[in-house]
Amino acid sequence: MIKALLLLAGAALVAFFLANRRKARAKAGVKIGFVLFVVFMVYAVLRPDDLTVVANALGVQRGTDLVLYALVMGFAFVTVSTYVRFREQELRYARLARSIALQNAVRPEDEPHAAAVMPAADDDDRPRR
Repeated sequence: MIKALLLLAGAALVAFFLANRRKARAKAGVKIGFVLFVVFMVYAVLRPDDLTVVANALGVQRGTDLVLYALVMGFAFVTVSTYVRFREQELRYARLARSIALQNAVRPEDEPHAAAVMPAADDDDRPRR
């Protein structure tokens, strides 16, 4: 039962995050989820016997295993979140670089000495005897 629950929770978190990553409600949901996760972990440290009861109800033998599963899910969510954030940031940098390049572009006919400047001849371009 715990395997199916963890897989469904993980898939739901990733789908929700990817679908709503730019919305303020999703960002607030992530923050609330983080606070709930921290509260759960503090409760697990203070009352490990209660955690074992919950773990047994979910089909896990020990509460520490349940904490491990929760940490793995949390780590997976943070990893996906970080990957998506870095990918979006790289796209923003690329768009910014393109925009700056287009703003500072100089047309060849606007360059001074455009006609006078000839490309340097390579050694291979010389006529051979």
